[in-house]
Amino acid sequence: MAWAKGKPAVQIDLGSEASLRDPAGYFAAAREGGDIQWSDLHRAWLVLSHAEVEAGFRDGTTLSSDRTGPLQRVAASRSAAFERVVELLSGWMNFRDPPFHTRLREPVRSVFTPRAISALEPEIRSIVAGTLDRFDGDVVDLSQAFAKPIPALVIAAMLGVEGEERHRLQRWSDDLSSIVFAITPGEVDEAPILTATEEFSDFFSGLIERERAHPSRSLLSAIIAVDDSDLTHLELIGACTLLLFAGHETTTTLLINALGLLLERPQLAAWLRDHPEADATAVDEFLRVVGPARTMVRKVAADHERGGQQLRRGQNVFLSIAAANHDPAVFERPAEIDLERDPNPHFGFGWGLHFCLGATLGRLEARIALRALLERFPALAAEGPVSPPRASALGFGRRPLLARLGQEARSQRDTAS
Repeated sequence: MAWAKGKPAVQIDLGSEASLRDPAGYFAAAREGGDIQWSDLHRAWLVLSHAEVEAGFRDGTTLSSDRTGPLQRVAASRSAAFERVVELLSGWMNFRDPPFHTRLREPVRSVFTPRAISALEPEIRSIVAGTLDRFDGDVVDLSQAFAKPIPALVIAAMLGVEGEERHRLQRWSDDLSSIVFAITPGEVDEAPILTATEEFSDFFSGLIERERAHPSRSLLSAIIAVDDSDLTHLELIGACTLLLFAGHETTTTLLINALGLLLERPQLAAWLRDHPEADATAVDEFLRVVGPARTMVRKVAADHERGGQQLRRGQNVFLSIAAANHDPAVFERPAEIDLERDPNPHFGFGWGLHFCLGATLGRLEARIALRALLERFPALAAEGPVSPPRASALGFGRRPLLARLGQEARSQRDTAS
């Protein structure tokens, strides 16, 4: 792929196979056209350097995160019931700007402290161990049997959701993802979204009433206690659905992508298995290289100059996390996977105003889950070719992810039983 100096010879495609296969090389060449460039393909400004992406994340004035306006315009051409979807998503703090963002974030932030998350470690370890115990057969789809259930079970337990209800939440979350990750929400089929919204709302309404009548030690109970009626009922339901969605969707994708790398490169898995002291830095390197988010979208709220370009109100801005995370101005040898990389100022959890509140939880889950899998199954290996990642401009993941557990695993399970 060749670029002319100062101007791309071909259109930059943030979701292209080349940008996945060689992100460091692809984005280094792309930046020759400037740190910020207009894309006819994406109909947006592309922000490609670490410095400019960080500046974009920190800017809550001239760049807007608010998606309620676009969703309202979509609702105008949909059924009357779609307005309920807009109301629900309006309670998602990551879709709002201050002061709404601040009001929605504060009750959650005040209970999502590192100390509170650290106290969850025994329960997370128990959920991970139980998930591994349920592996059936010598070949397992790690995406379905491992990466998907663990984060969902953890966040459901935090919200006080029990038993089979947890699986219903997973289905509703999957249905909502079609609009949450849509660049063009007007083209999304509304039927499953409407069903998920209504069932989510009914379910969490009952859960909130239960917690108010009989407070438990769940995260939901703590949020309600902090809330003190500041959030409307639907905003509180929106906050619950966001916690459920963000609390498992991103961690699931992180686990799948990390496992894909470890199966593709068994030498990495062998090294990490022998170096438990590197678990924390390894998770951050996975977030840098194969983190679930590849781009965050902003809207220009006011005309302004950025990176030598004139941005106009109403235009879209794509903050390319994938490009920033491979910027040689910040990361030495960005094309290499260094499981001991420190410092590692990646944007896997965003930055600034919208930095992910669940970052501590996501890191803890990934560290515990990957360590348990590697130690329980020392002969873990890919079953055939590893499925290639599927990507869009916004994110990527792999499914299925077939792995052979190995003779050692079978012997361990026989002994345990």
